[in-house]
Amino acid sequence: MYGPVAAAPPGLEGVEVRTLSCVRVGLSGPLLLDVARGEAAARWPEAVVREEAAACQTYAARCAVAEAHDAVHRTTSGPGQGPVPLPTVEAGARMELVSAGDEVAALWRDDPQQAVALVRELTAGGELTADEVLDLAVDVMVVCGLLALTEARTAAMKDPSTAAELCLTAVPHLAFAVSLASVDLD
Repeated sequence: MYGPVAAAPPGLEGVEVRTLSCVRVGLSGPLLLDVARGEAAARWPEAVVREEAAACQTYAARCAVAEAHDAVHRTTSGPGQGPVPLPTVEAGARMELVSAGDEVAALWRDDPQQAVALVRELTAGGELTADEVLDLAVDVMVVCGLLALTEARTAAMKDPSTAAELCLTAVPHLAFAVSLASVDLD
C-alpha cells in the first residue's frame, strides 16, 4: 500500500492506492491477537496468569471510571434524585489510575525520564503499581491506533488516499504501544 505513496513525485495532490491490506489488518487484528495470546499462554503460563490478574484490576478500574462518567453526565433528574454523588474512595483511586496512564503515555514521547519519574511518584504511596500505570499507558496508545484503523476502513469507501493517510497515522500509536509494553522499570 505504501509503495505508490513512496514512488509518487513530490507535490502530487493525490496518489491511487489499494487499501485492501489496510482493511485486512483492521479485520484480522483481533484474530491474530487471540492467536498470539494462546501462544503466550503456552510458552509462559505463570506470566499469563499474573498479567490476567492485573488486567482484571485494570478492567475494574475502567468500569468504575465509566460509571463515574455516566453519573456526572446524567442529565435526568426526577423526584427523589439528589445531586450527583461524589465518587467513593475506591472510584477516586480508579479514576486516578486511568488518568495516570494517560499522563504517562503523553509524557513518555517527549521525555521518557520524566515519565519514569512520574510513574515512580504515582506508585510511591503503594496504591498503584508500576505495571498498572504502564498497562493503561499501553491501552491508551493501542486504542488510538485502533481508532485510526477504524477511521481508515470507513474512509476507504469514500477516498482511498485518505484511508492510506489514516493507516499511516495508526503506525506510530501501535509502535509506541509496543515500546511501552516492553518497558521494565525494575
